[in-house]
Amino acid sequence: MTSETRFLVEKLPASRQDQKPGFLRLVIGLALLLTACQPHRVFEIQSETPAEHARTPQVNWWRPAVATTWQWQLTGLPVDQSLDVAMYDIDLFENEASVVAALHARGRKVICYLSVGSWEDWRPDQDQFPASVLGHDYEDWPGEKWLDIRQIDVLAPIMRARLDQCHARGFDGVEPDNVDGYTTATGFPLTYQDQLAYNRWLAAEAHVRGLSIGLKNDPDQAGDLLVDFDWALAEDCFDQGWCEQLLPFIEAGKPVFAAEYTDTGITLDEFCPQAQALRFSAILKHRHLDAYQAACL
Repeated sequence: MTSETRFLVEKLPASRQDQKPGFLRLVIGLALLLTACQPHRVFEIQSETPAEHARTPQVNWWRPAVATTWQWQLTGLPVDQSLDVAMYDIDLFENEASVVAALHARGRKVICYLSVGSWEDWRPDQDQFPASVLGHDYEDWPGEKWLDIRQIDVLAPIMRARLDQCHARGFDGVEPDNVDGYTTATGFPLTYQDQLAYNRWLAAEAHVRGLSIGLKNDPDQAGDLLVDFDWALAEDCFDQGWCEQLLPFIEAGKPVFAAEYTDTGITLDEFCPQAQALRFSAILKHRHLDAYQAACL
């Protein structure tokens, strides 16, 4: 007997509780009807994967504000922790929990970098990717291949394990790289909708783990994915002229982290005035993303 049924029966006068079983069946039927009408409080990630029960979503993941300052260092380790910035973006696999904890002790939020749209032959889980999801070589990046993001069922266990590791090491968020494969020659006929489905699945998986997540270098889908992502990250957008496509994030109170690179010849004087007008968090970096950083003031 459910608690609702027990409540209704116990509220009956004693004289009525002793009546025929038919009356009790009526009470139980009414209780079951009331229970069925109550809203179901079950959280499910909507994706292209088979239906499965997801964990209860976290609600307190970090949501950075517009103009948040930042540093991005993926090489030249150990991480230089001396910069006075609000956020550090560092590699998931190359930094232990102690690095994250040390940055937290300095009052920094910490983002884990990982590629979700490409396979890298130097990662510890590289053997877990079946040949069926490996596409063309990633141009100019030896040892890297594009992934068939349509096969979410195949990629899901690998990416979930990576996100679990990001969470376990204490990171506050995730920078998922290569979430715009539909725009290039990957070896697979990826479509705009394929990319939307995969990116939304990633965002939901990050949020379930209490991780903030950014949309990287996918300006054409910024409007469609604005509600799913907490911030955006752009490379070379000032040099290439597409920064304004990310303005919906700023207008929604979500920051845009922009990195320009010294190898293009662009200077702070050339892009900082526009970055400040757009309210972007813009920095100048070496292409290999070592500790060097110069920021717009």
